[in-house]
Amino acid sequence: MLHSPVPAAEKRAELRRRLSSGELLQLPGAFNPLSARLIERKGFDGVYISGAVISADLGLPDIGLTTLSEVATRAGQIARMTELPALVDADTGFGEPMNVARTVQILEDAGVAGLHIEDQVNPKRCGHLDGKQVVDTATAVQRIRAAVEGRRDPNLLIMARTDIRALEGLPAALDRARELVDAGADAIFPEAMLDLGEYEAMREAARVPILANMTEFGKSDLFTRDQLEDAGVSIAIYPVSLLRLAMGAAERGLDVLRSEGTLAGVVGGMQTRAELYDLLDYAGYNRFDDGVFNFSLEGNRQS
Repeated sequence: MLHSPVPAAEKRAELRRRLSSGELLQLPGAFNPLSARLIERKGFDGVYISGAVISADLGLPDIGLTTLSEVATRAGQIARMTELPALVDADTGFGEPMNVARTVQILEDAGVAGLHIEDQVNPKRCGHLDGKQVVDTATAVQRIRAAVEGRRDPNLLIMARTDIRALEGLPAALDRARELVDAGADAIFPEAMLDLGEYEAMREAARVPILANMTEFGKSDLFTRDQLEDAGVSIAIYPVSLLRLAMGAAERGLDVLRSEGTLAGVVGGMQTRAELYDLLDYAGYNRFDDGVFNFSLEGNRQS
C-alpha cells in the first residue's frame, strides 16, 4: 500500500547480490508506477526506467530534451511503487562532470538501485538511430569518474553505456569498455550489439556484468533469455516494450470505437475493474482506512 516497504538501500544491496550470482536478470521497462507494480507481480527481477519512454510520455522525441528534474520525478514515482530494484537511464548525465555527480545524487535520493551514463555527444539521440556521435575517451572516462565520486551509497550501481560500436566497430567498443571499467564503472551497457558473439567478447573484455538492450525495431536481434545467459549477459532490458504494447492496444481500441461507435466488442481484452483494483490494493487501503478512522465523536461534542 502507498509506497514499497523495502528501503532503497536494501534494493541496491539485493541488486548487487543478484548480479554476483551470475544469473541473467530481466528488467522490463515501466512506463508508469502502475506498470512497475505489474512487472513485480509477474515475477521479474527488476524494473527499467527508460529515457526514451519518459520522453515519449511527455510527447517528445528521444533526443535529449528531457530534464534531470523530469527524469528524477518519474524515477522516484516508479522506484517507490515496487519492491524491485529500479535501473534508470540517466542519458549523458545532464551536463558536465559536476552535473553528472549531481545527477547521481538526485537519482540516488529518488530511490533507484542503479543508473547508466552514456558516452554520446550532447544532445544525445536514441542508440538505435543513425547519426549519433560519441565523445572522446577522456570525456567518457571523466563522466564515469564523476558519477562514482558523486554517489554516497556504495551499493548504487554505476553503469557505463557506450554507443561507440555503431560508429567505430567492435574493437573500439571493447577498448572503450575497458577504459570505463578502469574509471570505476560497475557494469557496462554496450549499445546496438549485432550478435551473441559480440556480447561474449564484451563480457570477456570488460570483466564486469554487461547489459543487453532487447528493444524492438532496433539494430540487435531479440535474443531469448537462455541465449543471453549463455553469452554471459547479466541484465536484459526491454525498455519500450510495455509502452508499445499499451499504445498498440489503445490505437486498436480507438479504431474500433471510431468505426463501431462502441467498445463492447473489445471489452474482453481489457484489464477488468477487479484486476485493476487488485493491482492497486484497494483492500489494503480499506483496511488501513478502517484502522485509522475507527473513532467516534459521540460524547466529545461541545454544545
